[in-house]
Amino acid sequence: MSRGERRRRPSRWARLSTPPEHAWPEGVIHHGLRVVLILGVALLTTLLFPPESRVSVQAYPVGTVVDEQVVAQIPFEVPLGADAIAEAEAEARASTPPTFDRRDSAVDSMGARLDRFFGRLDEAAQQPDAEAQIGRVLSTVSQPTEAQRRALLDDDVRGVLRRAADDAVRRLLDMGVADNRDLDEAATGRLVVRPEGGGSDTERTVSRDAVLSGTEFYTRAEDLLPSGTSPDIAEILRLALINHMEYSLVLNRTETANDRAQSIGAVRTTGRDVLPGEAIVRANERITPESARTIEAYEDALREQGLLEEEAGVGWAAYFGAGLLNLALLMVFGLLVYFFRRELYTNLRWIVLLTMLVAVYIGVAGLLTHNGWQVELLPIAFVALAASVLWDGRMALVLVLTLAALTSIQSGVASEYVLLTVLIGGSAAALSVRAVRRRAQTWIFIAIISLAYAIVLLGHALLVARPFTDVATSLGFFALNAIFSSILAMGFLPVFEWFAGVTTDQTLLEWADPNRSLLKRLSMEAPGTYAHTINVANLAESAASAIGANGLLCRVGLYYHDVGKMLKPHYFVENQPDGRNPHDRLKPETSAQIVKEHVVAGHKMAVEANVPEVVTDFIVEHHGTQRIGFFYEKALEEYGEENVDAADFTYPGPRPRSRETAIAMLADSVESATRALQDPTPERIRGLVDSIVESKIAHHQLDDAPLTLQELSRIKEQFAKVLSGVYHHRIDYPQTRHLTRSDTEDADDPADAEAEGGAEGADREANGGGTGNGDGNGTRSGA
Repeated sequence: MSRGERRRRPSRWARLSTPPEHAWPEGVIHHGLRVVLILGVALLTTLLFPPESRVSVQAYPVGTVVDEQVVAQIPFEVPLGADAIAEAEAEARASTPPTFDRRDSAVDSMGARLDRFFGRLDEAAQQPDAEAQIGRVLSTVSQPTEAQRRALLDDDVRGVLRRAADDAVRRLLDMGVADNRDLDEAATGRLVVRPEGGGSDTERTVSRDAVLSGTEFYTRAEDLLPSGTSPDIAEILRLALINHMEYSLVLNRTETANDRAQSIGAVRTTGRDVLPGEAIVRANERITPESARTIEAYEDALREQGLLEEEAGVGWAAYFGAGLLNLALLMVFGLLVYFFRRELYTNLRWIVLLTMLVAVYIGVAGLLTHNGWQVELLPIAFVALAASVLWDGRMALVLVLTLAALTSIQSGVASEYVLLTVLIGGSAAALSVRAVRRRAQTWIFIAIISLAYAIVLLGHALLVARPFTDVATSLGFFALNAIFSSILAMGFLPVFEWFAGVTTDQTLLEWADPNRSLLKRLSMEAPGTYAHTINVANLAESAASAIGANGLLCRVGLYYHDVGKMLKPHYFVENQPDGRNPHDRLKPETSAQIVKEHVVAGHKMAVEANVPEVVTDFIVEHHGTQRIGFFYEKALEEYGEENVDAADFTYPGPRPRSRETAIAMLADSVESATRALQDPTPERIRGLVDSIVESKIAHHQLDDAPLTLQELSRIKEQFAKVLSGVYHHRIDYPQTRHLTRSDTEDADDPADAEAEGGAEGADREANGGGTGNGDGNGTRSGA
């Protein structure tokens, strides 16, 4: 079946891609099919990622015998008993050394106080009632005996006591002396000493034996007295030291409490870890307190994860909830397509292809999850690249956001890491299409996607402190993902284009290659037509870009719009350099048939060369259903109106049905007419453009094209701007003036008259081998 027959007889795909005119049954079928596709994807997702099955746990009293084995379905920890935890915490507390603050000022302070004490004794010894005065001074430290009072009357005894006390302070106190009760906290035999005025970074740990207790300090101070010293004198020294004691090491109770609290907090409260598949209690075993505690811990773990089946018969609810969430996420994307991408929503082939891409992604994701393979292999880049190339990056980006959210809630892969990798990797793939114009540049896709994955991996690795080996492994899988996703997407792209009837920019660029067989032949066999083709393509592309249409499509379509002229190139004026016109010897209807043939034959040649249909549309639509005016008028003159069939002098059409083909029709006529225009000033060019556009509108050639008046105004402005730049006045050089004037001042040339006349200009082109429209605009539609 030919392409033309397929157009006349719409396929089932075409009928299902036509907006319904009635709610029933067309509307129900049209929208119902698309809802079924979304439901199918939601169901597939739910089946591939079922919610975690719920588990029931039977209560077993201590001492009973279980009749069946209890096996753990999830990993969990068994907590220690209260006594065991208390014992572990007490051990942790005891093993934490206390923190002491060193007070170096205690040496001088205590020495000064003792010096004042002995000074008062010396003063008392000088008094008339010396013994009584000495007693009063000693009463500040103890109740002195008479022997002690008398002994202190001796200056030598007081000197011995003073020197012993001073030695004890200077030599022993500086070693480190702490209160007996504070040192009792050092159960581990170690203590932490923090220097006076220093922070935690300057503290040091010392042995308990390196520090003196108060009792040890007093004993060693007595040893500093000369041998043979009476006990009474030694007692005075001890009491003087006790009453003037200032410890050089003081327990820092706050820091000690904090350290012990941290140690206690680090105490493991679980006795052991239970792995999935491990038997908790075997069949026919007695329940012990330990196994009962393990079963209770298992039940708590299931409840915490929402997996405990507290009531029978609620398993379906989890599936329904999972399916509902999946459907809600997919409906967000579906509604976006319905409201903002109506063309995509209407085209059933496009919707089916999009559904297939999503289903492939979900299927591969399910395969990876069930086999425990790397989540770095999720093929989001494959889907994003295909969608972005086939449609556009914004739509692909929204699809990536939807799939990222959908993936991140599925059991087995739900994590922020998966969300980030799918979101950023897919977004990079969707946006990278703007940087690639040809399939041969697939390596650019791979580089951009790999870089995005690497950034995510690096950020996540630094955040959670992943080992370097894990990072390297993940990076390798990401690179493989980018390579295979890009290659597969580009490899399957022709298949996707064929199925969806979409011609991508990459394909258009490949067909724009001048070495393509049709374009190569056109440049060799009809060089005038080829030159006209290039000029019209440039003009149309600029106009299309001005209104947001597909400028590349306009360019490529116009490259092929006149390929049919290759069959009989000399019958068209741009290929008649010698001025001889073979139409002069032909009948009007024969000439008209030859002119029309370039459309029909060109379309046939393009179809045989497998040119995309979106490009061949330019061949059949760039003339629309215009009349071949010159030959029609000539036939009327020769045969009379009653003997002439207007259909023989009319292009087969159809009229332009897209913005791009409508621009091609206008650009073709404007470029041809401008080249025949005398003195092409900007004002005359603008007037010519206006008259041609108005003529096309008057003859209903733009009725089927989705162009607005505002867009037509922009198109005319762009035409005038480009053509004014091309045909601007140039300097008339003296050495070539005889050549330029011969061309521009030849008043006898018929082109002078027709360039300014509407219908006359068009007819001149037809008579000279052109195909004048007879629409009164001076165009060369056959050029």
